[in-house]
Amino acid sequence: MQTTAGRLARLGFADGARAERLLDELGPEAVGDIDLLSSLVAAADPDLALTSLNRLAEQDPSVLGALRADPGLRERLIGVFGVSAALGDHVVRHPDHWRLLGGATAVDRPTEAELRAELLLAVGAEPDDPEPRAADASTATLSALRAAYRGRLLHLAARDVTGVVLLSGVTAELSDLAGAALEAGLAIARSEHPEAGAVRLAVIGMGKCGARELNYISDVDVIFVAEPREGADGSLDEHSAIKLATRLAQGMMRACSTSTPEGALWEVDAALRPEGKAGPLVRTLASHLAYYRRWAKTWEFQALLKARPVAGDAELGQQYVAAMNELVWQAATRDRFVEDVQAMRRRVEAHVRGGEADRQLKLGPGGLRDIEFAVQLLQLVHGRLDPLLRRRATLPALGALSRGGYVGRDDAKALAEAYTFLRQIEHLIQLHRLRRTHVVPEGNADLRRLGRSLGMTADPVGEFTTRWRRHAMEARRLHEKLFYRPLLQAVARLPESEDRLSTAAAKARLEALGYSDPGGALRHISALTSGVSRRAAIQRTLLPVMLGWFADAPDPDAGLLGFRQVSDKLGSTPWYLRLLRDETAVASRLARMLGTSRYVTGLLMNAPEAVAMLGSDTELAPRPVETLLSEARTVVARHPGDAEGAVAAVRALRRRELVRTAVADLSGIIGIEEVGQTLSNLNDVTIQAALDAAIDKVEMERRTPLGTRFAVIAMGRLGGIESSYGSDADVMFVHSPLEGVPEREATETAFEVANELRRLLALPAPDPPLLIDPGLRPEGKAGPLVRTLASYAAYYERWSSPWESQALLRARFSAGDAELGVGLLHLADPLRYPEEGISDAAVLEIRRLKARMEAERLPRGADPALHTKLGPGGLSDVEWVAQLIQLRHAGARPALRTTRTLEALGAAVAEGLLSEADEAVLAEAWRFASRIRDAIVAVRGRASDAIPVDARERTLIARALGYPPDGTEDFVDDYRRATRRARRVVERVFYED
Repeated sequence: MQTTAGRLARLGFADGARAERLLDELGPEAVGDIDLLSSLVAAADPDLALTSLNRLAEQDPSVLGALRADPGLRERLIGVFGVSAALGDHVVRHPDHWRLLGGATAVDRPTEAELRAELLLAVGAEPDDPEPRAADASTATLSALRAAYRGRLLHLAARDVTGVVLLSGVTAELSDLAGAALEAGLAIARSEHPEAGAVRLAVIGMGKCGARELNYISDVDVIFVAEPREGADGSLDEHSAIKLATRLAQGMMRACSTSTPEGALWEVDAALRPEGKAGPLVRTLASHLAYYRRWAKTWEFQALLKARPVAGDAELGQQYVAAMNELVWQAATRDRFVEDVQAMRRRVEAHVRGGEADRQLKLGPGGLRDIEFAVQLLQLVHGRLDPLLRRRATLPALGALSRGGYVGRDDAKALAEAYTFLRQIEHLIQLHRLRRTHVVPEGNADLRRLGRSLGMTADPVGEFTTRWRRHAMEARRLHEKLFYRPLLQAVARLPESEDRLSTAAAKARLEALGYSDPGGALRHISALTSGVSRRAAIQRTLLPVMLGWFADAPDPDAGLLGFRQVSDKLGSTPWYLRLLRDETAVASRLARMLGTSRYVTGLLMNAPEAVAMLGSDTELAPRPVETLLSEARTVVARHPGDAEGAVAAVRALRRRELVRTAVADLSGIIGIEEVGQTLSNLNDVTIQAALDAAIDKVEMERRTPLGTRFAVIAMGRLGGIESSYGSDADVMFVHSPLEGVPEREATETAFEVANELRRLLALPAPDPPLLIDPGLRPEGKAGPLVRTLASYAAYYERWSSPWESQALLRARFSAGDAELGVGLLHLADPLRYPEEGISDAAVLEIRRLKARMEAERLPRGADPALHTKLGPGGLSDVEWVAQLIQLRHAGARPALRTTRTLEALGAAVAEGLLSEADEAVLAEAWRFASRIRDAIVAVRGRASDAIPVDARERTLIARALGYPPDGTEDFVDDYRRATRRARRVVERVFYED
């Protein structure tokens, strides 16, 4: 036979035995009351509801009879008890408050005036007084305010959980109730200051309070404005009036936030005032206006969208709002509007805790703040010309945006539904303990209560989780397209009946989102999306999201243009659009690259198939040099007798690998040293493949084998394995006649090979060239292009100068005959690694040469401090320090024998020739300058050694280096700081003995 406890457990009580005991304690009438049991079973948390009811009955047994007599009371009281443990505690402390939920007025909504009067009376103030004054500021008065406030909160919650009032009504009443509490708090503050009548003080509600969309528990954002009262007895000057108003404001804030036996109401937050917490708490209207006209940022005008007088001097409050409105609706035309918006978005995203992002209703991706931010931004952009958009609350503003054609109707409807659902969850979570939280709990009991609160009974946990995730995902999806879908409707002939965004409004929106040429952007959007083809249909799906990614990139216009160009190349290729549609990572990274780097865009224009590698960090990892060399040689072998065709195919391979490297670099997957090594390896492979093609051609033309061994020696940055995107290939050529071949004939043949190699790599092609520069050979441009080993030996023995020894420090084998190349390097070792080190005279000559180079080679008019190569603390400074140490000590210390700058510095530390601190300073400056040089090429598509003077180009480079949109000055300051420190080390290590 089934026990009572078992039946109760099956009815929904988590602890049937405990429920049985609590029902017994209520008495025999309660045990047999089917209606009462049904109401308990229907509660969101039957156990919690029964517990609170049992505690209340101990305080006031008459409640049980009242529940039987009034079904509405029973539904409301038990409904609240099943949702809110905190309100259950409140009713137990104040047993008379349950009566607020019974009778004919229990479902009536109080007016704003009624709430104000009730809370003023609770603190002993006269509601009809123009400036009500409480009885005192005692703890008893503060507790009375809290008890009256929570009684009204109980009344509202009962109507909320039983569905009598909708979300908009709940948030409006909560805001009115907060305003009434602020008014009562101000009355308490006046009780401490008899002279309070000498000043007019208005309390301006901001945020959700100002918009009348407050949560159950939320900080109440306010701004204070005050003026001396004219004609008052003992009139005050402005300074004294502000001091008095400040004391009143502080008293009001304490009255609401001070902890008492009844707890606190909530924090009153005045941080949205001018200058934030660093600014004065109270200002005059003129002071507010002066600040907003001169100093305010965009986020402050966005905050003012919600401004509403909520307490204090209503006339002064209205004057404040009217004056601010004139400024708010001009905000989108202010300088730095775009940068401010981007900074606001970063600040919103930065507030999410790492482990809570997927459960954050407010700050998570697609959360409430995202939706509110999007709506407010659209209001700022379009509200200047359309007064119908000037709404404080989110849902009415969203509705107005939809009716005006600024947001698609279906999108607005779906977003409103998601927003409403997320706010309902937020309210239910906060009601449970009356705590300020926006995080969905993880426990099954909490999820079950939330699900049942929303009418989900079959599987409350599963159904709630599914529905919440669906709405959150929908909100995220809609937020991403909210700005951009109407732009498509403005230009594409879509078969939708919705009102179209006007061209002027579309341009205004694009400008606000960072597009410098909104007219051009609209043309690109139209070209991509117009028509009925499958390609246009997919582009209409892709673009609302991709336009947002372009807007987040440093150069949105370049991103959209590049996307159109790449799409024109690949739009008819089936895999391309399918890849972008199905692989978010590919589309997102493509958008960022196109909006960041002209260099990458240019490469993709001619290697569009490389788009396929963008979705995976693994795909972007540098490939082994052996693999590349094998592939290049295979490519050359496919073009017998066609040297130009072979090299064109090799350059296509190089183009693809340049995409891989640049994207990995800009995405932060590889660092600057790995970039240099990867580019150097790629250049070696390209030279080797082109050399193979050149040798084949020369042999075919001569109809005889080459007759000499041939090697390419890398010099300069290529030799140092530190190539940049804009580097030429500094090389020397060496050959060695085969046995029986006359040296003159062999030299002529080697000369033909060297020239053919240079010609093939210099042929016009749609990709960055790899120019062969043999200028570091003996005698420079005046010397022979190719020499034999013996010729090199003779020259170096008789004519070599210190600068040539220094240049040879970077010599390494690159391509051709490896044994021959190593032979030349052995020949060079005594010059670059002299056993006794270089002489003092040679050191002096190197120092003079360095000083001369700084004086003569720096471009006229260039700022030396911003020249990454020749400027103080730049690349040349650091490299010459490393090379001088090598020339002096590498003969006796083999660890220094490396062609790489940072390796040489590290070896110098290990050998005790350089301090770790100095090495760290030099290495930091070298890496920073190298990154900047590469970023300049990536952004501009052409090489330069100087940080550009143009502010826009400088910003783009800073963004490519990872700085935020407003971080350009930080970028320049960081570079100046790094190079100043490096220059001090250079002057001490390089120029002092």
